Amino acid sequence: ILVTWDFTEVSQNAFLHALKIARSVDHAIRLVHIIKEGDETGLEAPKKKLKDITEELTKTYDIAVESVLLKGTIFTEISKYVTDNTDVAMVVMGTHGIKGVQKYFGSKALRVIVGSPIPFVVVQNAPGEKERFSDVVFPIDFKSENKEKLYWAIYMGKYFNAKIHLFKSPVTDKSLSKKVKVNLNFAIRFLIQNNIDYEIHTTKKSSNFSKEVMAFSREINADMIIITTTKHITFLDYIFGAPEQYIMVNASRIPVMVVNPKASFAKMGQFMYGG
Repeated sequence: ILVTWDFTEVSQNAFLHALKIARSVDHAIRLVHIIKEGDETGLEAPKKKLKDITEELTKTYDIAVESVLLKGTIFTEISKYVTDNTDVAMVVMGTHGIKGVQKYFGSKALRVIVGSPIPFVVVQNAPGEKERFSDVVFPIDFKSENKEKLYWAIYMGKYFNAKIHLFKSPVTDKSLSKKVKVNLNFAIRFLIQNNIDYEIHTTKKSSNFSKEVMAFSREINADMIIITTTKHITFLDYIFGAPEQYIMVNASRIPVMVVNPKASFAKMGQFMYGG
């Protein structure tokens, strides 16, 4: 499990979430710190600092912690690294949310995530006292990408005994409503085949699905929300805010697993038929 590390409190929060996941799935943790390209003069200090924190975390939490130092920008190097290193299952990233200029030029977190072949778990606070992710919200709309994040809902159900809350949009358009039903039935079918506990919920309003997702997640005190990114994200999405940004850096500070379209669909056979 890769953890983005910049020596801040949110990095520590990300590590603690990764620790919670790693202990349940028997994975190691790898910290990744990025320095600017060409900053050779400042290489030794962060290298030693990263080595020291890696040794400290390994000793303190009694778990295998590795580290890697990359050169470049976080917006490109994380995606490159996880593409080249297929042993990485997911990335846990801490964020300060959307502040100041980010409100106009997009969340940094979203810019890092888009293009990654594996999911990101975006966190803001340290994990709560619960040992597992017991309630996971799975928003369902008319988009085909809903099926791609199902692999990870089953993953959470199998490894964490989580209940999956299927939260569907009340679409009034007949053709879109049919697509919502198809996605819902698809999800139910494979959750049942994998013996995953689930509940079905429908939003009370249809004006803003993202806000309804967050209201419901707060209501049930959700431990995680699983979403997908916009399939063909553009510069305008960064400026005006893609729908997932509102959920990803939510004011309630609920952890969010973000899956890119086509990122992990090929893996679904591992779980899809009750494996």
